[in-house]
Amino acid sequence: MAVIEKKDLHMGRLLNRYKRFLADVELEDGSIITAHCTNTGSMKSCWESGDFVLLEHHESATRKLKYTWLACQRNGHWVGVETGMPNRVVAAAALLDHLPGLPGLKSVVTEQKYGHENSRIDVLASDQQGRRVFIEIKNTTLKMDDHALFPDAITERGTKHLRELQSVVKEGHRAAIVFFIHRTDVQAFDAGREIDLVYGEELDRAANNGVEVLPLRVDLSAQKQDNGLWCFRWNLVGLFPWIRRDL
Repeated sequence: MAVIEKKDLHMGRLLNRYKRFLADVELEDGSIITAHCTNTGSMKSCWESGDFVLLEHHESATRKLKYTWLACQRNGHWVGVETGMPNRVVAAAALLDHLPGLPGLKSVVTEQKYGHENSRIDVLASDQQGRRVFIEIKNTTLKMDDHALFPDAITERGTKHLRELQSVVKEGHRAAIVFFIHRTDVQAFDAGREIDLVYGEELDRAANNGVEVLPLRVDLSAQKQDNGLWCFRWNLVGLFPWIRRDL
């Protein structure tokens, strides 16, 4: 059973992604549209021109771009590119008590201020012993060899979040960092140490200081509907191993 699914999506073929926010796509009927890309990062290893993509159409008079790019098919595997989905999927799974690695959650809320460095936690819950559980979620799409890596660029903000999580553990709470592996063509996880060694070292320190590191394995699947449009599903199926890559 999918944690979240989106129906009535449009399939197309990617022509180009440019200016960070924009992607030109040829739809199945041959028309060419410009879609909104929510991922403003490099998106390295996520797409190439000619890949199949799934788009969500929005009927809104206030939207300039009527389509949002949700996912890309790379060599027969899906890669999620809509950056808001990881938080939505993890929060929904926590509410259902279906979050791998963190069973027994209750009192789930999102986007709560916390910490000593003016941070905001993605998901805050309680466990069966009544302890608060702080959950930070990182959308993870970079692929090297058979590994998913985070980050894909230097992230001082991400390093700050690791410090904040360690602080709440010292205060007697639980803390977890969920790396939402938003693609289906990898076998393991590690920090992107080649890209941000400081972040990698801080992740190692956080794990040693009691922060739970959860590389979340996400099943991404598409199915054509009877009306000719598409349905896309996000389902959580376990955790990937955290295996350090040789630099």
